Amino acid sequence: MNNTESIVSKVWSFCHTLRDDGVSYGDYLEQLTYLLFLKMADEYSRYYGKDVGIPGQYNWESLKSRKGSALESHYIRLLRELGRQKGMIGQIFVKSQNQIQDPAKLYKIIHMIDAEDWVSMGADVKGDIYEGLLERNAEDVKSGAGQYFTPRALIRAMVECIRPEPGKTIADPACGTGGFFLAAYDFLVNNYNMDRDQKIFLKNETFFGNEIVANARRLALMNMFLHNIGEITGDCPISSDDALVADAGKRYDYVLTNPPFGKKSSITITNGTGKQDKEDLKYNRQDFWATTSNKQLNFVQHVRTMLKTTGEAAVVVPDNVLFEGGAGETVRRKLLENTDLHTILRLPTGIFYAQGVKANVIFFENRPAAKDP
Repeated sequence: MNNTESIVSKVWSFCHTLRDDGVSYGDYLEQLTYLLFLKMADEYSRYYGKDVGIPGQYNWESLKSRKGSALESHYIRLLRELGRQKGMIGQIFVKSQNQIQDPAKLYKIIHMIDAEDWVSMGADVKGDIYEGLLERNAEDVKSGAGQYFTPRALIRAMVECIRPEPGKTIADPACGTGGFFLAAYDFLVNNYNMDRDQKIFLKNETFFGNEIVANARRLALMNMFLHNIGEITGDCPISSDDALVADAGKRYDYVLTNPPFGKKSSITITNGTGKQDKEDLKYNRQDFWATTSNKQLNFVQHVRTMLKTTGEAAVVVPDNVLFEGGAGETVRRKLLENTDLHTILRLPTGIFYAQGVKANVIFFENRPAAKDP
């Protein structure tokens, strides 16, 4: 326990040091993600003889062996080259940049991480460190990261209402930093005595997500990896595709999600005179009940499509979005006709970091509601 507290203290002390240099929680978290991934990849390679797919000239040892400007220039080149790799590595490092301008501080962080044996450390320890950083980052209003971080108390409550079972799939089409996956993982581990096959399924075949924002996606992947979900050389469980563009064809047992708030989706276009305008983005999908630019209603419709015939969903939506006229009325009516929309839970104002937001959680099962006799 003392060792855990010591590690947490060191991680936070560096964060505060960098804050004095103008490096935000988010930037620190990004750099920590890159460096932790490289260190753990190095440990997997040495301890288990795994080829983790990282070119030798850009591995952990290549960072440890440099100082000063040589370290800084090598780190910049390393981030660029690893961002071009395929699979999990490329997704972690895509669009990565060095935000630590003082090579001496970068050197200290590298050696702080190098002093610990991360692979053998308990998933709860690694996860607690990283989740703590994510939460601090979300509380930092200037970073804007709160929109990708659903408060964990709300997530746990939604998971406990759904009560997922082993051997079933769980998806989030707007997964942010992966909070629903981690809460569901913890629920399954703490409530079921799983056999070997169920544990393997939980680790590698349970969770699937989408996140179009590269930074949020990398944080989610690292968060899952530190919690022992997925393999460093395995398939990437989080897609960079916009989930709303098309029905990917896969069906899941559970969908838990808090899609981004804001009523309309839009794209920026340049007209014939060279001026830029925003145009409402409508998803014309045959499986949708209503064609609308309201992305909240589009996510609700998409979630219903994603579910297996016996699937269950819990979705955070803005207050009253289903009680508006037009598309909102159509979606509400179709949900009542085609699913068991059994609960609409109104959340207290201020539960999100964006203060003043009013929201509900809707729970529904993908089967027709029972008819009154």
